[in-house]
Amino acid sequence: MTGKKLQHIAFIMDGNRRWAKKHGVPTLEGHKRGYAKVKEVGEWCLHRGVAVMTVWAFSTENWKRAKDEVGYLMRLLRDALSKDLAFYDEKGIRIRVLGRREPLPLDVLRAVDNAQEKTKNHTKGTLNIALNYGGHAELVDATKAIVQQGVAAEAITEKTIEEHLYTAGQPMPDLIIRTSERRLSGFLSWQSAYSEIYFSDLHWPEFSEEELDRAIGDFRGRERRFGGDGKRT
Repeated sequence: MTGKKLQHIAFIMDGNRRWAKKHGVPTLEGHKRGYAKVKEVGEWCLHRGVAVMTVWAFSTENWKRAKDEVGYLMRLLRDALSKDLAFYDEKGIRIRVLGRREPLPLDVLRAVDNAQEKTKNHTKGTLNIALNYGGHAELVDATKAIVQQGVAAEAITEKTIEEHLYTAGQPMPDLIIRTSERRLSGFLSWQSAYSEIYFSDLHWPEFSEEELDRAIGDFRGRERRFGGDGKRT
């Protein structure tokens, strides 16, 4: 596809549990299918020239779920980071994990650190995994970091805040796609100010290449004004 520049797509991967219920399989199977979908969608994005892909894998609110479900998700994340690392390494994709480290289990943190270290010099694309992520938590953490550095209040600008976000140094998301629901739930709350939003009725495990193209086509058909009368592309 040609046209409007599209550097960064972010995904709110919702609907794993609904998909499982719809197909009469255990909830955990829905999560398993959902995590397998990430790699698939990543390849589709790469083929379309999208340099940055962000996926919301686990929110700060997800700790409220049943203990066995949370435990399974942590193991799934750990295994995905470990088993799929060779794939991303071969593709030249840099992995970055966005979110709070506490109270993530030690084995998950080891997998996170290993994936980030091994791919830190890759330049063909970036996969951001939002893990133990919350939009409010990100802004709190950015504020704390600025205060700890002793930055004077009058010296704080929008750029100062952006430099202390989890996504520092990366382009803002051009397009945010949410499956199965129709809200942002605080995802990338600062970064999404001028993002285009596409809500898909599909559950994440059934998200398709055709649906991605529909979302991109919808994006290219919109005029982005960035708060003004003109448009930037």
